[in-house]
Amino acid sequence: MIKKYTVKIIMATLVFLVAFSGFSAYDIWTYAKTSELVKADAAIVLGTAVWEGEPSPVLRERINHAIWLYENDYVEMIIFTGGKTNGSQIAEAAVSKNYAVAQGIPLKDILTEDRSLVTIENFRYVSEMADLHELSDFLVVSDPLHMKRALQMAEDTGFDAYTSPTTSSEYNSPATIIPFFFREIGAYVAYTLSFAR
Repeated sequence: MIKKYTVKIIMATLVFLVAFSGFSAYDIWTYAKTSELVKADAAIVLGTAVWEGEPSPVLRERINHAIWLYENDYVEMIIFTGGKTNGSQIAEAAVSKNYAVAQGIPLKDILTEDRSLVTIENFRYVSEMADLHELSDFLVVSDPLHMKRALQMAEDTGFDAYTSPTTSSEYNSPATIIPFFFREIGAYVAYTLSFAR
């Protein structure tokens, strides 16, 4: 009897996880098309890999999008995030800042958060800077398929945040989109279930 009960619990859990993953996949895919071009105090650019001291192609597109937002008066400042990941000797935020300055963005309008190693830390550490610099609303910049999880984390951290996905991405073919999409489904489900506890 106990064994039957255990099997039923396992089966119910599996059904729930499959269903929840399916709903999450739909949400992530459709949310990727959402872009809220509103005026905000700053853009938060979520960090990702650097290659030999230079922005990876994915990071470069995020920086370029933030530069576009700044140059078109959607934001007054850009906040670059990301620490030293994957053995890099320089933080993602520092690499992003150097690239943006080389593109003509004034140093006075750039802030960097260089301690984070994962997305939720991006927001936790930026929140410490927001009050100090009197920043209250933000456009979050990342790749389209990352936006659902990123905005959820931003809101859970207490941010008044809006989505501003990159308009171009290195994730632009089935070979790159599919692995990234499934990775995001897993990360979003894990985050949502762990945060709900």
